[in-house]
Amino acid sequence: MSEYRVTARNYSESSENRIHSDEIAKKYGFRGALVPGVAVYGHLTYPLVERLGADWLAHSTANIRLLKPTYDGEEVIVRCHEDNGQYHVTSHSPVGELTAELTSTMPATLPALENVSLLENEYKLPERVEISWNTVVPKQAFPPWEFELSSAENQRYTSEVSDNLELYKNKAIHPHLLLSLANTALTNEYFMPTWIHASSNTRHRQQLFEGDSIVIKSVPLDKWERKGHEFIRLWVTYWRNGEITTDILHTAIYKVAV
Repeated sequence: MSEYRVTARNYSESSENRIHSDEIAKKYGFRGALVPGVAVYGHLTYPLVERLGADWLAHSTANIRLLKPTYDGEEVIVRCHEDNGQYHVTSHSPVGELTAELTSTMPATLPALENVSLLENEYKLPERVEISWNTVVPKQAFPPWEFELSSAENQRYTSEVSDNLELYKNKAIHPHLLLSLANTALTNEYFMPTWIHASSNTRHRQQLFEGDSIVIKSVPLDKWERKGHEFIRLWVTYWRNGEITTDILHTAIYKVAV
């Protein structure tokens, strides 16, 4: 088993999502502002990319569950072990509490693409509305949008998770940036004043590089309520030259129970 240690940073303190502020996070019972879940994911990918390199970025699955908060300035202890072709990566707080877990595989054939036709359903109106049970409409696609994977953006996201792997100095796009775009797919469409990233299932089908231009197409697949929380599951896809390079099932608690 390998172990990697890194200091977590809450780089989203001034973001619209006030769960990243001490004041609001404490109102919901947390010790302080939450470090973004996409950053925790970025930390958990480190041992996988260190070991498997560009092959992992080009052809893999990565399923993360965020279990407990990670706080600004805390040391994150990342542990990774392999079991018969499946990689298990966990993050732990300084006192040993399990905060997140990721499972990853590099199968000969990735899971088949489903729901592609839903991306062409009638689009949600191109206006930003406050998220609520009534404004989340499953199977109503979001309007597509373009994004350039610039060197400046890639290096910013790499720096946010203090990742010094050589691969990212040679134009490979960091997984932290890729998963962060799934957050943007949500916040482009909804005003979300207080929300929490719960889990993501990512499938890397082709590697992406600095300079690539992608089209992002998304559609909400489901919404549900549990223990007072309200959830949304979004399917996000990245297209380069008409082919899907990455698809992500992205789950968030958009209404947090008090």
